[in-house]
Amino acid sequence: MTKIISLFILEAVFCFTFFTVSYSDINLIQTTCKKTPFYDLCVLTLKSDPRSSTADVSGLARIVADSVKAKAIATLNQISALLNSVKDPTLEKALEGCIVSYNTIIQADIPVAIDAIEKNNPKFAVQSATDAGNEAQACENSFAEKPSNSPIFSGNKAVHDLSVVLQSIASLLL
Repeated sequence: MTKIISLFILEAVFCFTFFTVSYSDINLIQTTCKKTPFYDLCVLTLKSDPRSSTADVSGLARIVADSVKAKAIATLNQISALLNSVKDPTLEKALEGCIVSYNTIIQADIPVAIDAIEKNNPKFAVQSATDAGNEAQACENSFAEKPSNSPIFSGNKAVHDLSVVLQSIASLLL
């Protein structure tokens, strides 16, 4: 009987500890995301990554940076596929400009942001995240002559908004 009570107490302590940690992680995510302009996107992005359960604010910034990169790669792939079938010269020119923008995001902006986060240099992370958001917006603006014809609006918006979330979280590290 004593063993059963001891086992029950041990299990209760374990569960209490587990739920406290989980609650703390959710609380950090919510507190951090409230300081960004895209709360829902921030929470969704962080909760969908298992690394967030043990991350500090710097770790959360890294998770968002990885998400920006992943969405930028997906958008670049979409742009490349569109370029293979486009007939309209104006659309082709806009898409070619977007290729340059997205290569900059993937090869320069986000790697610099990640490096800056890892080296505890948030100022460069903030600037690189800002640059990534500006590149996505520049791509979207290239469709200004026919804004309703932007075939990559959702990708541009996602990369822009995630970049703003990254910028906001990196700013908390200053």
